[in-house]
Amino acid sequence: MSLPSRINDWFETHWIVPAYVGWVLLGLAAFFFAAATNTLAGWLYVMSGVLLGLLAIAAILPPRNLAGIQIERQPIRPVSAGEPLLVDLTLTNTSRQAKALLQAQDEVPASLGQVQQTAIAAIAPNRAHRWFYELPTERRGIYRWQAVTLRTAAPLGLFWCRRSQMVNAFATVYPQILPLNQCPLIDTVGEKSGQQWHQDNTVQVATEGITRSLRPYRWGDSTRLIHWRTSARYGELRVRELEKITAGQQVIIALNTGDTWNPNDFEQAVIAAASLYLYALRRGFAAALWTSEGKLLKEKVAVLSLLAAVMPTPESSAKFDLPTNPIIWLTPRPWERGQLSSGSRQVCWGSAAPSQFKGTSSITWIHPQETLQTQLQARQ
Repeated sequence: MSLPSRINDWFETHWIVPAYVGWVLLGLAAFFFAAATNTLAGWLYVMSGVLLGLLAIAAILPPRNLAGIQIERQPIRPVSAGEPLLVDLTLTNTSRQAKALLQAQDEVPASLGQVQQTAIAAIAPNRAHRWFYELPTERRGIYRWQAVTLRTAAPLGLFWCRRSQMVNAFATVYPQILPLNQCPLIDTVGEKSGQQWHQDNTVQVATEGITRSLRPYRWGDSTRLIHWRTSARYGELRVRELEKITAGQQVIIALNTGDTWNPNDFEQAVIAAASLYLYALRRGFAAALWTSEGKLLKEKVAVLSLLAAVMPTPESSAKFDLPTNPIIWLTPRPWERGQLSSGSRQVCWGSAAPSQFKGTSSITWIHPQETLQTQLQARQ
């Protein structure tokens, strides 16, 4: 930005800046005053004074037009890459005077597109104006921005005034989720080695088992579930809620973030990790995500939030302990047999498999010429 532009922006954000018509009237006022000084004509002094008075009023009103406006931002719902972000802003006029002819600008990051703006005709006293707009998303990430700018030249249009308010925005764009109909990596893993996914105990609500809690009787409840002693104490029927503990299979998807990746390959690996995780959940597995930082996450929102922000952190001396259970290892280069626990599978990105790994059934190679979804669904 050039020096004149910076000076212009400073005056507009801290005070006011004349519009084109304002510059013209300033020039005329100066011309009439100079002519009156040379000719001593009273009417020229009057013309100059009228113009200067009009300019003074026009300079005072725009800052007042922006005073008393409060801006609130609703939380932005997380979306997957490719879905639009819905931004909701509320501009409230807390003053006793109407605010008219406003421009509102939301300073979104350049990675999300251009600065969003809208024109507001008027906001009545003690009333609010809702501003909705959508931001297209192409890539995953965590996006933050703050400034919302209000700009006006009302009511005379001779001077521009701009003020910014800090309204924090936090948007999470999850990786793209591939709609996998089948996935042999998860469906058949461990079959040849005789190992299955690690068994993990899960608690489920059931009609038999141990008592979980007591609640009031509802129409349709079985009479055998009535707890008579508690019902007699409270004077109303109380029913037992039961639960049972079952063994569920756990899938661990491990993303090798401690290696050197091609940027496009790493984005595909993140998409694959998210898609495999959600597919495992749909199949009823207790899915988890592991990264080279040693984090093992199971909760869905935590997993997707981590995948939205994760980046490769290659370190030549990085040392980490892999899970002892079978895993699905997403990596830019294959690991030798014995480095991973028995029953694990590898998903590797590369144009061609090294000779020592050709024909290895435990390694799935992802080729850039084919779609990722097709390769993840293909049987080995």
